[in-house]
Parts: sequence; C-alpha cells; structure tokens
Amino acid sequence: MNRPLRIGTRGSPLALAQAHMVAAALRSAHGWDEDRVEIVPITTTGDVVQDRPLAEIGGKGLWTKELDRCLAAGDTDLSVHSMKDVETIRADSLAVAAMLPRADVRDRLIGAPSIAAIAQGAVVGTSSPRRAAQLLRRRPDLQVVPIRGNVETRLRKVAEGEVAASLLAAAGLDRIGRGEVGTPVEDMLPAPSQGAVGIEVLAGNAAVRDLVAAIDHPETHACVRAERRLLLALGGDCRSAVAALATMTAGRVTLRAEILTADGREVEAGETAFDPADGDAPAALGRLLLDRASPALRAMFAG
Repeated sequence: MNRPLRIGTRGSPLALAQAHMVAAALRSAHGWDEDRVEIVPITTTGDVVQDRPLAEIGGKGLWTKELDRCLAAGDTDLSVHSMKDVETIRADSLAVAAMLPRADVRDRLIGAPSIAAIAQGAVVGTSSPRRAAQLLRRRPDLQVVPIRGNVETRLRKVAEGEVAASLLAAAGLDRIGRGEVGTPVEDMLPAPSQGAVGIEVLAGNAAVRDLVAAIDHPETHACVRAERRLLLALGGDCRSAVAALATMTAGRVTLRAEILTADGREVEAGETAFDPADGDAPAALGRLLLDRASPALRAMFAG
C-alpha cells in the first residue's frame, strides 16, 4: 500500500482517543513511522442527535452507519468502534479483524460515593436501559431520566446539578484522562462488550485484514464474541436491559448474564462455563434466561 492506512472513527474525544490507541498499536506491531497511519474523523447521526434516546431514533446503527458507508466506499480502510455500540447483527461484508486488550469493564458512579448514598428520590441521569434497571432494582425510590452527550457533557450535567448522579464507563473515563472521576461500582454486571475496542474491516480485503490481525488480543476477542452471541440469542433492542460479562481463566470462558425489566423489579440471572470454541454455549444461556423469565420480562426481548 503506497499511502497511509486510513482509520475511520467518530469525532468525539473518546472515539478519537481509541483511534489513536489503534494507530499506536499498528505502528508498534509493524514498525511503522508516524505518517504511515491517518485518522479520519467522521460525524455520525448519533453524535448529531443528542436530545433523544438512541432507541427512539434508530438504535446502535446511528453510531456505525456512516463509518460503514465510508469503509464500503473505500474512503477508509478500517473502522474503530466501542464494541458495546456495535449492532449484534452486522453485514456479511464486514468483519471484526481485531480487538485491543479489554480495559476496566466497570461503571463509575458520578455525583455520590455509592449508590446507597444517593439522596432519597434523587434524579439520576442515564440513557442506558441496563443501568437504569440495575439502579432501580437497588434503589426504586430514584427517578431515572435520559441523559445524552459525550463524557464531558454528562460530567458537566452532574456538576451543574441538572442530575444528582450518573453512571459512566470506567474505560471511557480512563481513555480521556479522567480516571480520577467517580467511584467504581463493583456489584453491577456491565453492558455486553463494555471496555472493548474493536477494529472492523471489509471482509474481502485480505491485505488490511492481515495487517489488523497483528494487533488482536485473542482473550478479549473470545470473551466479547461470547457476549455478543448471548445478545444474538436474546434478541431484543436498545430498550432491552441486559448485562453480561465473559472472563477467561485457564483456557475456559465463564459467562455471567442477567436480563431485567425496565423498572428492575424482575431479573433473571445465570452463568455458564465453556471452551472458547463452543459457539453454542452463550446462546444456550440466553435461551435459558428467556425460558425462566416471566411473560413481562420475556416481552422486553421480543424485538
């Protein structure tokens, strides 16, 4: 290739930080000079429309469709994604060629030292159905309202008192240099794929696929793949509250998951362990959770 490798990314501070991480990993893996990689910021619909929950305006595709279009048109060679923002079902023309080592998977609570310490009846901001349901399960007195925007915008809304507290991904805070902010929440399962950065390429572009594969972290890839297979079996949409985390120990994957009603009153949780090559085990756990769920909870995943 007689030109720089072009990395497509959203233009938010967090997305750009992740793109620079990928660029640095590629340069290190291949011994490239600085100018061998070019970062191409792309504005997505999800970045433009900030006043409504994603579920109301198209779901996770709002983060990816413009990046996909640039990749298909040859304007970029690869796309960098926060994997939790990537739809479960992707076009066959695309392939996740690599994932960086996973970062901190936890949420951090902003505005209070603990969930128990949030004032009675306080307003908490989050647009995540998973976070909302998990909060309400622990604190049904809280009022949960949607809050969108980049990390700094959400931090500002807490600082200015628009909401009393919020939850943000620890990985995102760390990546933009705000690792001192918030208190880690230890007892909440994260969103599937939280903390993972994926690199997507055209499936048929073997040359780029091989270049990117050099920075793949197999353990992260296997764990995130398991979480996404669970999601696929569950179905649902951006309104469905689901948490999952896969970890690997001694060559075995352990997958924990839970599904909740929007108000957090009902939850089904389960766990399974399997070989990384077993693509059926995550789906089996998803089916088990749905089989055990009440009609009301199952209806949250009928989409």
